[in-house]
Amino acid sequence: MNVNEVLSMVIHATEEKKGHDPVILNIQGLSVVADYFVICHGNSETQVQSIAKEIREKAFELGLDPKPMEGFDEARWVLLDLGDVVAHIFHREEREYYHLEKLWTDAERIEVENVR
Repeated sequence: MNVNEVLSMVIHATEEKKGHDPVILNIQGLSVVADYFVICHGNSETQVQSIAKEIREKAFELGLDPKPMEGFDEARWVLLDLGDVVAHIFHREEREYYHLEKLWTDAERIEVENVR
């Protein structure tokens, strides 16, 4: 499975659960944590959990072995590690507060349409 397939799966799973404003950041060379971040948000704890579950289920279907989710119970900022791709699923308020995209301004933004 290549990274573009993983990115595409994350975007499709996010959109399936009506996640808002997905952003893909290429952080290769900027971090040893991962190569890409996918950032999106939901408007409620339930929606955040639904997006995170959908991504995790689709990852297993593709034969990936995601690490346990961080922050799932609180559903304010759920982190899902898929290896080279880390998905950040925020509650809208938390996304506005932490503004992860601004923190990683050196990262190249990948157009979502390019991975669909």
